[in-house]
Amino acid sequence: MNASLRGRHANCKSTAADYAAVNAGDVKLRASMTDARIVNGPSLNGLTFAIKKPGFYRYVPQKLMNTFRFAKNPLKLSYGRKREDKRTVVDGALVFDSGSQVSASYMIGTRNCKLKYSYLHGGVTTLEPCYDLGKNVWGFAISRRLYDNVFKAAYHTWSKNLALEWLRNHVFNGTFKMSASVNLAEESKDPKFIAETTWELEM
Repeated sequence: MNASLRGRHANCKSTAADYAAVNAGDVKLRASMTDARIVNGPSLNGLTFAIKKPGFYRYVPQKLMNTFRFAKNPLKLSYGRKREDKRTVVDGALVFDSGSQVSASYMIGTRNCKLKYSYLHGGVTTLEPCYDLGKNVWGFAISRRLYDNVFKAAYHTWSKNLALEWLRNHVFNGTFKMSASVNLAEESKDPKFIAETTWELEM
């Protein structure tokens, strides 16, 4: 049996345990707190419990996937329908080599079409420019892996949002993520900080 525990802190608001989940055979027990503050004294507002059995209620989306050859390069295509709005989405990825690929996502009947190019440099640095055809705007992300750490920066021209992220994934100490974002279009430009940590426990 295993359990997971996640903590979250956003600026001056702290969450002692956003959720705790325990897997007992084919049944999952989960407790969550939407507003578990530890600042100015403990509070357990929004405490809920749930029991889930995976597969008991199951929805299988209408999705087809296949791989073709385009100029000797693998072209991965998927076709699926979104249940909530009954729209059809086509995703594709053309892989040039192990570190370079172009991907696209298009919702049929709309102007929602996004293109992204991913390039892995030196096995540790990933560059990802993207373009939204519907909004006619660009975005860019860069990430670099250093041992157990991944550092990432992203900027989107349509929202003027600059985001920084530090992710540390350790086999024994769990996962730790710290992120910061600022909207450069806002006059105040107040940054937002979020810190999250997750522990996986064997019981």
